Amino acid sequence: MNDTTSKPALPDHLSIDPASPHHDKAVFEHDIGIRFNDKERFDVEEYCISEGWIKVPVGKKVDRKGRSLTIKLKGTVEVFYR
Repeated sequence: MNDTTSKPALPDHLSIDPASPHHDKAVFEHDIGIRFNDKERFDVEEYCISEGWIKVPVGKKVDRKGRSLTIKLKGTVEVFYR
């Protein structure tokens, strides 16, 4: 089974926020995984492979628009399809 041909290439910069210019709906139709510093993370909201960072939520805190507050962590970022 070679179903990688039907999956789009993973972008260098991706965000889960639909209002972001880095949001790609076609990628989110498939299950993706993110490994940060050799540990798989399930709470990533945005990543950039070339710059080596991810954004993750800070607890349950939200801004005035109801979006979760995030913190940028720097390290090695690997993205893959599951």
